[in-house]
Amino acid sequence: MRSCLILLMAFVPIFTFAQDEFLYGTFPDGFMWGAATAAYQVEGGWDADGKGESIWDRMVHSDPGSILNQDTGDIAADSYHKYAEDVAALKETGVDFYRFSLSWSRLLPTGRVDVVNEAGVAFYNALIDALLANGVQPMVTLYHWDLPQPLEDQGGWLNETLIVPAFAEYAAFAFEAFGDRVKLWLTLNEPWVQAVMGYGNGGNAPRVVGSGITDYLSGLNQLKAHAEAWHVYNEQFRPTQAGQCAITLDVVWMEPKTQLALDIEAAERSLQFKLGWFAHPIFSLEGDYPASMKEAVARHSAEEGYPESRLPEMGEEWRLRILGTSDFFGLNHYTTSLVEHSVWPGTGTSFDRDQDTTQSADPAWPESSLGWLKVVPWGFRKALNWIKSEYGDVPVWITENGYADLGELQDLDRISFYRAYIDEVLKAVVLDGCNVVGYTAWSILDNFEWTQGYSQKFGLYQVDFNDPSRPRTRKESAIAYAQIISDNGFPQP
Repeated sequence: MRSCLILLMAFVPIFTFAQDEFLYGTFPDGFMWGAATAAYQVEGGWDADGKGESIWDRMVHSDPGSILNQDTGDIAADSYHKYAEDVAALKETGVDFYRFSLSWSRLLPTGRVDVVNEAGVAFYNALIDALLANGVQPMVTLYHWDLPQPLEDQGGWLNETLIVPAFAEYAAFAFEAFGDRVKLWLTLNEPWVQAVMGYGNGGNAPRVVGSGITDYLSGLNQLKAHAEAWHVYNEQFRPTQAGQCAITLDVVWMEPKTQLALDIEAAERSLQFKLGWFAHPIFSLEGDYPASMKEAVARHSAEEGYPESRLPEMGEEWRLRILGTSDFFGLNHYTTSLVEHSVWPGTGTSFDRDQDTTQSADPAWPESSLGWLKVVPWGFRKALNWIKSEYGDVPVWITENGYADLGELQDLDRISFYRAYIDEVLKAVVLDGCNVVGYTAWSILDNFEWTQGYSQKFGLYQVDFNDPSRPRTRKESAIAYAQIISDNGFPQP
Protein backbone atom coordinates (compact mmCIF):
# COMPACT_ATOMS: atom_id res chain seq x y z
CA MET A 1 0.00 0.00 0.00
CA ARG A 2 2.81 2.39 0.92
CA SER A 3 4.62 2.06 -2.41
CA CYS A 4 1.44 2.78 -4.40
CA LEU A 5 1.09 6.30 -3.05
CA ILE A 6 2.14 9.30 -5.10
CA LEU A 7 5.38 10.87 -3.95
CA LEU A 8 4.85 14.26 -2.33
CA MET A 9 8.36 15.67 -2.60
CA ALA A 10 7.04 18.80 -4.25
CA PHE A 11 5.14 19.64 -1.08
CA VAL A 12 7.77 18.76 1.52
CA PRO A 13 11.24 20.35 1.41
CA ILE A 14 13.95 17.71 1.08
CA PHE A 15 17.43 18.91 1.95
CA THR A 16 20.33 16.91 0.57
CA PHE A 17 23.90 17.95 1.34
CA ALA A 18 27.34 16.44 1.29
CA GLN A 19 27.59 15.06 4.80
CA ASP A 20 31.25 14.17 5.13
CA GLU A 21 33.25 17.18 3.92
CA PHE A 22 34.59 19.57 6.54
CA LEU A 23 34.27 23.21 5.54
CA TYR A 24 37.11 25.51 6.47
CA GLY A 25 36.10 29.11 6.89
CA THR A 26 34.97 31.69 9.40
CA PHE A 27 31.66 33.12 10.51
CA PRO A 28 30.64 36.67 9.58
CA ASP A 29 32.03 39.52 11.64
CA GLY A 30 29.90 40.10 14.70
CA PHE A 31 28.89 36.45 15.11
CA MET A 32 28.24 35.84 18.81
CA TRP A 33 29.62 32.97 20.87
CA GLY A 34 28.23 31.89 24.23
CA ALA A 35 27.69 29.20 26.83
CA ALA A 36 24.64 28.38 28.93
CA THR A 37 23.19 27.00 32.15
CA ALA A 38 19.77 26.85 33.82
CA ALA A 39 18.96 27.93 37.36
CA TYR A 40 17.81 24.64 38.86
CA GLN A 41 20.65 22.74 37.23
CA VAL A 42 23.51 24.82 38.66
CA GLU A 43 22.45 27.24 41.39
CA GLY A 44 21.74 25.04 44.38
CA GLY A 45 20.72 27.07 47.43
CA TRP A 46 17.28 25.58 46.95
CA ASP A 47 15.86 27.18 50.10
CA ALA A 48 18.56 29.77 50.81
CA ASP A 49 17.84 33.35 51.81
CA GLY A 50 14.09 33.30 51.27
CA LYS A 51 13.87 31.30 48.04
CA GLY A 52 10.52 29.56 47.55
CA GLU A 53 9.86 25.99 46.51
CA SER A 54 9.72 25.10 42.80
CA ILE A 55 8.09 22.11 41.11
CA TRP A 56 11.53 20.51 40.74
CA ASP A 57 12.25 20.99 44.44
CA ARG A 58 8.95 19.28 45.20
CA MET A 59 9.58 16.43 42.76
CA VAL A 60 13.08 15.49 43.93
CA HIS A 61 12.09 15.66 47.60
CA SER A 62 8.68 13.97 47.45
CA ASP A 63 9.60 11.30 44.90
CA PRO A 64 13.36 10.71 45.11
CA GLY A 65 13.06 7.53 43.09
CA SER A 66 12.13 9.63 40.07
CA ILE A 67 15.76 10.81 39.80
CA LEU A 68 18.67 8.52 39.05
CA ASN A 69 20.68 7.81 42.23
CA GLN A 70 18.11 9.93 44.12
CA ASP A 71 20.11 13.02 43.21
CA THR A 72 18.70 16.51 43.81
CA GLY A 73 19.49 20.05 42.76
CA ASP A 74 19.67 21.17 46.38
CA ILE A 75 23.34 22.14 46.00
CA ALA A 76 24.08 21.29 42.34
CA ALA A 77 27.18 23.23 41.21
CA ASP A 78 26.50 25.75 44.00
CA SER A 79 26.53 28.64 41.56
CA TYR A 80 24.41 30.62 44.02
CA HIS A 81 27.56 30.98 46.10
CA LYS A 82 30.22 30.40 43.43
CA TYR A 83 28.95 32.53 40.55
CA ALA A 84 32.22 34.48 40.46
CA GLU A 85 34.03 31.27 39.51
CA ASP A 86 31.49 30.68 36.76
CA VAL A 87 32.13 34.16 35.41
CA ALA A 88 35.87 33.49 35.50
CA ALA A 89 35.33 30.30 33.47
CA LEU A 90 33.26 32.20 30.94
CA LYS A 91 35.91 34.88 30.61
CA GLU A 92 38.66 32.26 30.27
CA THR A 93 36.67 30.61 27.47
CA GLY A 94 36.29 33.93 25.68
CA VAL A 95 32.52 33.90 25.20
CA ASP A 96 30.61 36.99 24.14
CA PHE A 97 27.51 36.15 26.16
CA TYR A 98 26.24 33.89 28.93
CA ARG A 99 22.77 32.43 28.72
CA PHE A 100 21.36 31.67 32.17
CA SER A 101 17.89 31.49 33.64
CA LEU A 102 16.29 33.25 36.55
CA SER A 103 14.75 31.15 39.29
CA TRP A 104 11.20 32.47 39.45
CA SER A 105 10.94 31.06 42.99
CA ARG A 106 14.13 32.78 44.11
CA LEU A 107 12.76 36.15 43.08
CA LEU A 108 9.04 35.68 43.85
CA PRO A 109 8.59 32.85 46.37
CA THR A 110 4.82 32.65 45.89
CA GLY A 111 5.09 33.16 42.14
CA ARG A 112 3.31 36.50 42.40
CA VAL A 113 4.73 40.00 42.74
CA ASP A 114 3.16 40.59 46.15
CA VAL A 115 6.13 38.87 47.85
CA VAL A 116 9.59 39.86 46.60
CA ASN A 117 12.73 38.13 47.83
CA GLU A 118 15.29 40.93 47.86
CA ALA A 119 18.14 38.46 48.39
CA GLY A 120 17.25 36.85 45.07
CA VAL A 121 17.23 40.22 43.34
CA ALA A 122 20.62 40.99 44.84
CA PHE A 123 22.05 37.68 43.63
CA TYR A 124 21.08 38.26 40.01
CA ASN A 125 22.20 41.88 40.17
CA ALA A 126 25.60 40.70 41.36
CA LEU A 127 25.83 38.06 38.64
CA ILE A 128 24.82 40.46 35.86
CA ASP A 129 27.22 43.13 37.08
CA ALA A 130 30.07 40.60 37.28
CA LEU A 131 29.38 39.43 33.75
CA LEU A 132 29.39 42.93 32.33
CA ALA A 133 32.53 43.84 34.25
CA ASN A 134 34.24 40.92 32.53
CA GLY A 135 32.99 41.73 29.04
CA VAL A 136 30.29 39.05 28.92
CA GLN A 137 26.77 39.99 27.84
CA PRO A 138 23.89 38.41 29.78
CA MET A 139 21.19 36.52 27.88
CA VAL A 140 18.44 35.82 30.40
CA THR A 141 15.78 33.11 30.24
CA LEU A 142 12.74 33.86 32.36
CA TYR A 143 11.51 30.29 32.63
CA HIS A 144 13.49 27.06 32.39
CA TRP A 145 10.92 24.59 33.78
CA ASP A 146 11.12 25.53 37.50
CA LEU A 147 7.61 26.82 38.18
CA PRO A 148 6.96 28.07 41.72
CA GLN A 149 5.14 25.30 43.56
CA PRO A 150 2.42 27.63 44.94
CA LEU A 151 1.35 28.29 41.35
CA GLU A 152 1.35 24.59 40.54
CA ASP A 153 -0.84 24.01 43.59
CA GLN A 154 -3.44 26.17 41.80
CA GLY A 155 -3.16 24.32 38.49
CA GLY A 156 0.10 25.70 37.09
CA TRP A 157 0.33 25.68 33.32
CA LEU A 158 -3.15 24.14 33.08
CA ASN A 159 -4.83 27.17 34.71
CA GLU A 160 -4.95 29.91 32.10
CA THR A 161 -6.58 32.55 34.27
CA LEU A 162 -3.80 32.11 36.85
CA ILE A 163 -0.66 31.41 34.87
CA VAL A 164 -0.91 33.86 31.98
CA PRO A 165 -1.20 37.01 34.11
CA ALA A 166 1.23 35.60 36.70
CA PHE A 167 3.90 35.08 34.06
CA ALA A 168 3.30 38.52 32.58
CA GLU A 169 3.69 40.07 36.04
CA TYR A 170 6.88 38.11 36.65
CA ALA A 171 8.26 39.14 33.28
CA ALA A 172 7.52 42.81 33.98
CA PHE A 173 9.21 42.46 37.36
CA ALA A 174 12.35 41.00 35.75
CA PHE A 175 12.43 43.58 32.96
CA GLU A 176 12.14 46.37 35.53
CA ALA A 177 14.79 44.92 37.84
CA PHE A 178 17.42 43.88 35.27
CA GLY A 179 16.50 45.29 31.87
CA ASP A 180 18.73 48.32 32.19
CA ARG A 181 21.65 45.90 31.70
CA VAL A 182 20.08 42.85 30.06
CA LYS A 183 19.46 43.35 26.34
CA LEU A 184 18.72 39.74 25.34
CA TRP A 185 15.67 38.07 26.87
CA LEU A 186 14.13 34.65 26.38
CA THR A 187 10.67 34.03 27.77
CA LEU A 188 10.39 30.22 27.79
CA ASN A 189 12.88 27.43 27.31
CA GLU A 190 11.58 24.49 25.27
CA PRO A 191 7.85 24.71 26.01
CA TRP A 192 7.49 21.39 24.16
CA VAL A 193 9.40 19.64 26.95
CA GLN A 194 7.40 21.32 29.69
CA ALA A 195 4.16 20.38 27.94
CA VAL A 196 4.88 16.82 26.80
CA MET A 197 7.11 15.62 29.63
CA GLY A 198 5.78 17.77 32.48
CA TYR A 199 2.06 17.81 31.67
CA GLY A 200 1.70 14.82 29.34
CA ASN A 201 3.67 11.69 30.11
CA GLY A 202 4.64 12.74 33.64
CA GLY A 203 8.36 12.13 33.30
CA ASN A 204 9.35 15.63 34.43
CA ALA A 205 8.02 17.98 37.08
CA PRO A 206 5.20 18.47 37.93
CA ARG A 207 4.52 14.88 36.79
CA VAL A 208 1.02 15.43 35.40
CA VAL A 209 -0.20 12.50 33.28
CA GLY A 210 -2.74 13.23 30.57
CA SER A 211 -1.02 12.78 27.23
CA GLY A 212 -3.08 13.99 24.31
CA ILE A 213 -5.10 16.39 26.46
CA THR A 214 -3.24 18.15 29.26
CA ASP A 215 -0.03 18.52 27.24
CA TYR A 216 -1.92 20.42 24.52
CA LEU A 217 -3.63 22.65 27.08
CA SER A 218 -0.39 23.51 28.86
CA GLY A 219 1.22 24.19 25.49
CA LEU A 220 -1.44 26.71 24.55
CA ASN A 221 -1.17 28.42 27.93
CA GLN A 222 2.59 28.67 27.50
CA LEU A 223 2.10 30.31 24.11
CA LYS A 224 -0.32 32.79 25.65
CA ALA A 225 2.00 33.53 28.56
CA HIS A 226 4.95 34.01 26.23
CA ALA A 227 2.94 36.39 24.06
CA GLU A 228 1.82 38.46 27.02
CA ALA A 229 5.41 38.73 28.30
CA TRP A 230 6.60 39.81 24.84
CA HIS A 231 3.90 42.47 24.60
CA VAL A 232 4.84 43.73 28.07
CA TYR A 233 8.44 44.13 26.92
CA ASN A 234 7.52 45.57 23.55
CA GLU A 235 5.14 48.18 24.90
CA GLN A 236 6.52 49.07 28.32
CA PHE A 237 10.27 48.43 28.25
CA ARG A 238 11.64 48.30 24.71
CA PRO A 239 11.30 52.09 24.18
CA THR A 240 13.76 52.80 27.00
CA GLN A 241 15.76 49.57 27.30
CA ALA A 242 16.21 48.88 23.56
CA GLY A 243 16.68 45.13 23.96
CA GLN A 244 15.27 42.06 22.28
CA CYS A 245 12.78 39.48 23.56
CA ALA A 246 12.27 36.02 22.06
CA ILE A 247 11.47 32.38 22.80
CA THR A 248 13.69 29.29 22.67
CA LEU A 249 12.34 26.15 21.00
CA ASP A 250 13.93 22.75 20.56
CA VAL A 251 14.13 20.61 17.46
CA VAL A 252 15.19 17.07 16.72
CA TRP A 253 15.83 16.88 12.99
CA MET A 254 13.35 14.37 11.55
CA GLU A 255 14.87 12.47 8.64
CA PRO A 256 12.59 10.22 6.54
CA LYS A 257 13.60 6.61 7.08
CA THR A 258 12.88 5.88 3.41
CA GLN A 259 12.04 7.97 0.36
CA LEU A 260 8.50 6.61 0.26
CA ALA A 261 5.89 9.35 0.25
CA LEU A 262 4.36 8.21 3.53
CA ASP A 263 7.70 8.43 5.34
CA ILE A 264 8.53 11.83 3.85
CA GLU A 265 5.14 13.09 5.01
CA ALA A 266 5.64 11.47 8.41
CA ALA A 267 8.99 13.21 8.94
CA GLU A 268 7.44 16.55 8.08
CA ARG A 269 4.51 15.86 10.40
CA SER A 270 6.90 14.99 13.24
CA LEU A 271 8.72 18.28 12.71
CA GLN A 272 5.43 20.13 12.95
CA PHE A 273 4.44 18.31 16.15
CA LYS A 274 7.89 18.99 17.63
CA LEU A 275 8.90 22.45 16.44
CA GLY A 276 5.94 23.76 14.47
CA TRP A 277 3.56 23.38 17.44
CA PHE A 278 5.17 26.44 19.03
CA ALA A 279 7.02 28.02 16.10
CA HIS A 280 4.13 28.18 13.64
CA PRO A 281 1.87 30.35 15.86
CA ILE A 282 4.71 32.84 16.33
CA PHE A 283 6.84 32.82 13.17
CA SER A 284 4.58 31.80 10.28
CA LEU A 285 2.71 34.36 8.17
CA GLU A 286 -0.73 33.24 9.29
CA GLY A 287 -0.16 32.02 12.86
CA ASP A 288 -2.16 29.24 14.56
CA TYR A 289 -1.04 25.63 14.86
CA PRO A 290 0.45 23.81 11.85
CA ALA A 291 -2.28 22.50 9.55
CA SER A 292 -0.96 18.93 9.65
CA MET A 293 -1.05 18.93 13.45
CA LYS A 294 -4.60 20.28 13.54
CA GLU A 295 -5.76 17.69 11.03
CA ALA A 296 -4.09 14.76 12.78
CA VAL A 297 -5.37 15.58 16.27
CA ALA A 298 -8.88 16.32 14.99
CA ARG A 299 -8.98 13.03 13.08
CA HIS A 300 -7.78 10.97 16.03
CA SER A 301 -10.14 12.80 18.39
CA ALA A 302 -13.11 11.95 16.16
CA GLU A 303 -12.03 8.31 15.91
CA GLU A 304 -11.85 8.16 19.71
CA GLY A 305 -15.35 9.57 20.16
CA TYR A 306 -14.50 13.08 21.31
CA PRO A 307 -17.09 15.70 20.26
CA GLU A 308 -14.32 18.08 19.21
CA SER A 309 -10.56 18.10 18.73
CA ARG A 310 -8.45 17.55 21.81
CA LEU A 311 -6.14 20.30 20.50
CA PRO A 312 -7.69 23.37 22.12
CA GLU A 313 -8.77 26.14 19.78
CA MET A 314 -6.48 29.14 19.82
CA GLY A 315 -9.20 31.54 18.71
CA GLU A 316 -8.81 34.53 16.42
CA GLU A 317 -7.98 37.02 19.16
CA TRP A 318 -5.19 34.87 20.56
CA ARG A 319 -3.96 33.89 17.09
CA LEU A 320 -3.31 37.54 16.36
CA ARG A 321 -2.01 38.22 19.86
CA ILE A 322 0.62 35.42 19.59
CA LEU A 323 1.62 36.02 15.97
CA GLY A 324 4.98 37.76 15.57
CA THR A 325 5.89 37.76 19.26
CA SER A 326 9.62 37.01 18.97
CA ASP A 327 12.46 39.26 17.91
CA PHE A 328 14.59 36.29 16.90
CA PHE A 329 14.37 32.49 16.79
CA GLY A 330 16.02 30.79 19.76
CA LEU A 331 16.92 27.22 18.82
CA ASN A 332 18.12 24.27 20.87
CA HIS A 333 19.37 21.26 18.91
CA TYR A 334 21.20 18.07 19.84
CA THR A 335 20.30 15.14 17.61
CA THR A 336 18.38 13.56 14.72
CA SER A 337 15.79 10.78 14.38
CA LEU A 338 14.71 8.55 11.53
CA VAL A 339 10.95 8.74 11.02
CA GLU A 340 8.52 6.39 9.33
CA HIS A 341 4.78 6.37 8.98
CA SER A 342 3.19 4.05 11.53
CA VAL A 343 -0.39 3.53 12.62
CA TRP A 344 -0.33 2.59 16.28
CA PRO A 345 -2.27 -0.58 17.20
CA GLY A 346 -4.99 -0.72 19.81
CA THR A 347 -6.83 2.22 21.30
CA GLY A 348 -5.99 5.13 23.55
CA THR A 349 -5.27 8.83 23.57
CA SER A 350 -1.74 10.20 23.46
CA PHE A 351 0.46 12.84 21.91
CA ASP A 352 2.65 10.17 20.31
CA ARG A 353 -0.29 8.28 18.82
CA ASP A 354 -1.65 11.48 17.28
CA GLN A 355 1.39 11.73 15.01
CA ASP A 356 1.10 8.32 13.29
CA THR A 357 4.87 7.98 13.27
CA THR A 358 7.64 5.86 14.71
CA GLN A 359 11.11 7.24 15.39
CA SER A 360 14.36 5.30 15.44
CA ALA A 361 18.10 5.78 15.06
CA ASP A 362 20.57 4.53 12.50
CA PRO A 363 22.77 1.98 14.34
CA ALA A 364 25.77 3.48 12.53
CA TRP A 365 25.32 6.84 14.26
CA PRO A 366 27.85 7.41 17.08
CA GLU A 367 26.38 7.52 20.57
CA SER A 368 26.89 9.78 23.54
CA SER A 369 26.48 8.53 27.10
CA LEU A 370 22.77 9.43 26.84
CA GLY A 371 20.78 6.97 24.80
CA TRP A 372 18.73 9.59 22.97
CA LEU A 373 21.67 11.79 21.98
CA LYS A 374 23.07 10.30 18.79
CA VAL A 375 25.82 12.25 17.07
CA VAL A 376 24.39 13.31 13.69
CA PRO A 377 25.96 16.65 12.75
CA TRP A 378 24.38 16.95 9.29
CA GLY A 379 20.92 17.09 10.87
CA PHE A 380 21.80 20.50 12.28
CA ARG A 381 22.27 22.02 8.84
CA LYS A 382 19.04 20.48 7.61
CA ALA A 383 17.14 21.86 10.61
CA LEU A 384 18.47 25.36 10.00
CA ASN A 385 17.52 25.17 6.34
CA TRP A 386 14.04 23.91 7.25
CA ILE A 387 13.54 26.92 9.53
CA LYS A 388 14.62 29.25 6.73
CA SER A 389 12.30 27.50 4.28
CA GLU A 390 9.38 27.48 6.70
CA TYR A 391 9.69 30.89 8.37
CA GLY A 392 11.89 33.03 6.14
CA ASP A 393 14.97 35.01 7.03
CA VAL A 394 14.34 35.24 10.78
CA PRO A 395 17.57 35.73 12.79
CA VAL A 396 18.44 32.49 14.61
CA TRP A 397 20.33 32.30 17.88
CA ILE A 398 21.42 28.75 18.64
CA THR A 399 20.75 28.77 22.36
CA GLU A 400 21.83 25.20 23.19
CA ASN A 401 23.99 22.52 21.58
CA GLY A 402 26.15 20.02 23.44
CA TYR A 403 27.35 16.51 24.15
CA ALA A 404 26.91 14.15 27.09
CA ASP A 405 29.65 11.94 28.51
CA LEU A 406 30.62 10.55 31.92
CA GLY A 407 32.81 13.47 32.91
CA GLU A 408 36.25 12.95 31.40
CA LEU A 409 38.69 15.87 31.46
CA GLN A 410 40.25 14.58 28.23
CA ASP A 411 36.87 14.81 26.53
CA LEU A 412 37.94 14.27 22.95
CA ASP A 413 34.50 13.06 21.86
CA ARG A 414 32.99 16.36 22.99
CA ILE A 415 35.61 18.24 21.00
CA SER A 416 34.74 16.19 17.92
CA PHE A 417 31.05 16.86 18.52
CA TYR A 418 31.50 20.62 18.77
CA ARG A 419 33.75 20.83 15.74
CA ALA A 420 31.37 18.77 13.60
CA TYR A 421 28.15 20.46 14.71
CA ILE A 422 29.56 24.00 14.56
CA ASP A 423 30.92 23.26 11.10
CA GLU A 424 27.42 22.31 9.96
CA VAL A 425 26.24 25.69 11.27
CA LEU A 426 29.05 27.30 9.27
CA LYS A 427 27.85 25.50 6.14
CA ALA A 428 24.29 26.67 6.79
CA VAL A 429 25.50 30.27 7.10
CA VAL A 430 28.16 30.45 4.39
CA LEU A 431 26.80 28.03 1.80
CA ASP A 432 23.04 28.18 2.37
CA GLY A 433 22.50 31.76 3.52
CA CYS A 434 20.83 30.86 6.82
CA ASN A 435 20.62 33.87 9.13
CA VAL A 436 22.34 32.41 12.20
CA VAL A 437 23.75 35.17 14.39
CA GLY A 438 24.95 33.33 17.51
CA TYR A 439 25.89 29.94 18.96
CA THR A 440 25.64 28.71 22.55
CA ALA A 441 27.46 25.70 23.96
CA TRP A 442 25.58 23.64 26.52
CA SER A 443 26.99 23.85 29.10
CA ILE A 444 29.76 25.87 30.70
CA LEU A 445 29.52 23.54 33.75
CA ASP A 446 28.67 19.97 34.58
CA ASN A 447 25.26 20.17 36.23
CA PHE A 448 22.11 18.42 37.40
CA GLU A 449 20.85 16.70 34.26
CA TRP A 450 17.20 16.51 35.33
CA THR A 451 16.00 12.92 35.86
CA GLN A 452 19.51 11.64 35.05
CA GLY A 453 20.88 13.47 38.08
CA TYR A 454 24.66 13.84 38.03
CA SER A 455 25.29 10.71 35.99
CA GLN A 456 25.55 12.68 32.75
CA LYS A 457 27.99 15.49 32.13
CA PHE A 458 27.63 18.24 29.54
CA GLY A 459 30.13 20.74 30.91
CA LEU A 460 33.13 22.45 29.39
CA TYR A 461 34.28 22.61 33.01
CA GLN A 462 34.16 19.62 35.32
CA VAL A 463 32.44 20.02 38.68
CA ASP A 464 33.37 17.60 41.45
CA PHE A 465 29.98 16.92 43.04
CA ASN A 466 31.60 14.74 45.72
CA ASP A 467 33.55 17.71 47.07
CA PRO A 468 31.53 20.10 49.27
CA SER A 469 33.41 23.04 47.73
CA ARG A 470 32.32 22.02 44.21
CA PRO A 471 35.65 22.85 42.49
CA ARG A 472 35.63 23.57 38.76
CA THR A 473 38.31 22.12 36.46
CA ARG A 474 38.80 23.12 32.85
CA LYS A 475 38.33 20.31 30.33
CA GLU A 476 40.08 19.91 27.00
CA SER A 477 36.83 20.84 25.28
CA ALA A 478 36.88 24.26 26.96
CA ILE A 479 40.29 24.89 25.44
CA ALA A 480 39.10 23.71 22.02
CA TYR A 481 35.94 25.81 22.17
CA ALA A 482 37.97 28.86 23.20
CA GLN A 483 40.10 28.35 20.09
CA ILE A 484 37.01 28.14 17.85
CA ILE A 485 35.76 31.37 19.39
CA SER A 486 39.12 33.08 18.95
CA ASP A 487 39.27 31.97 15.31
CA ASN A 488 35.55 32.79 14.74
CA GLY A 489 35.26 29.36 13.14
CA PHE A 490 37.76 27.19 11.31
CA PRO A 491 40.36 29.11 9.31
CA GLN A 492 42.12 27.14 6.58
CA PRO A 493 45.00 25.33 8.29
